[in-house]
Amino acid sequence: MSRAILCVLDSFGIGGAPDAEQFGDAGSNTLGHIAARCAAGEADRPGLRSGPLQVPNMNRLGLGRAAVLASGAAPAGLDVSAEPQGIWGCASETSRGKDTPSGHWEIAGVPVAFDWGYFPETVPTFPADLTAAIIERGQLPGILGDRHASGTQIIEELGEEHIRSGKPICYTSADSVFQIAAHETHFGLERLYALCEIVRELVDPLNIGRVIARPFTGESPAEFERTANRRDYSVLPPEPTLLDRVVAAGGKTLTVGKISDIFAHSGVTSVLKGAGNDALFDKTLEAIRMAGDGDLVFSNFIDFDSLYGHRRDVAGYAAALEAFDRRLPEMLALVRPGDMLLLTADHGCDPTWRGSDHTRERVAVIGVAPDGRPHAIGIRPTFADMGETLAAHLGLAAGRHGTPFA
Repeated sequence: MSRAILCVLDSFGIGGAPDAEQFGDAGSNTLGHIAARCAAGEADRPGLRSGPLQVPNMNRLGLGRAAVLASGAAPAGLDVSAEPQGIWGCASETSRGKDTPSGHWEIAGVPVAFDWGYFPETVPTFPADLTAAIIERGQLPGILGDRHASGTQIIEELGEEHIRSGKPICYTSADSVFQIAAHETHFGLERLYALCEIVRELVDPLNIGRVIARPFTGESPAEFERTANRRDYSVLPPEPTLLDRVVAAGGKTLTVGKISDIFAHSGVTSVLKGAGNDALFDKTLEAIRMAGDGDLVFSNFIDFDSLYGHRRDVAGYAAALEAFDRRLPEMLALVRPGDMLLLTADHGCDPTWRGSDHTRERVAVIGVAPDGRPHAIGIRPTFADMGETLAAHLGLAAGRHGTPFA
């Protein structure tokens, strides 16, 4: 037993989900479609990137082979002829939603077998009695938004009115979520957090998975920028996750990015935050250096999803993948004999797909085995196999869901 390192490239799906049609996502393929656009020169952006998708380090671990296994087609520009040098395979999600908590909880060994509550695609989207209660208890002059929206776009549209009026920007998406955007100084960061706590209590009867504080700065649409002070107010997982099990056995869980919020801080011993993938990569390296025998490092790289997937920005997504891949050798250099490293995702968010929501896809499972030997793990029927594999690696008792693959 040594350390377990689990990195979620948020929304980096590889297509082929067997139940994609039920979600309206049959044919979605985040990696495949990005690679195809890159190979066709349709993801070139001066000063950012050009040409075929370049992710040689992830491909060396088995990314291309995993994509073939998942969807039956090799991503354009990725060489799948060489034998992978790492653990490689893919996994299907069994949880009933394609949202962030469901994907992460299932990865950590706890699939979501119940239905979340969602807000309808109407304007207004929130029930009138809920809005009235939020205004009264939050002592607000009213709210703005009240619809399904992209977070960056609605801040750009309503940010100035928010500053003038003092009304927070409230919106949702296809996820089970109530999001509140407010200016860090004009509205106040602590006031935003307090409002989210009120809303968390009010939406509990509606079975809403998350309330998210989305603070931003700037004085005009051209300057508005969301900050790293985002905070998620999630419900607790329905049973102990891998994180809880690690802590119960005396280990530490070093969480990077929004992981602690996704798990409602249950089973979390350390929290490392960063603004953007590059800072999150730095924090992940720091966490690996801090981790000892029996510990779990669990990181989320959010930019793939929030900055590029939801915004349907193919070039930006491709550039972010390439930037992550360039830094991957830094992480691999910190993996010691006996450690286990897994890179995966929690769902898809195909930037070529209609709308701006997540897509139901299989995810890659690639990484480094404790003995360092490469091997295929096939198509795993549930993300929970990852959690059970890491649990077995850390010497923990078997959980109720999933089967170890190594």
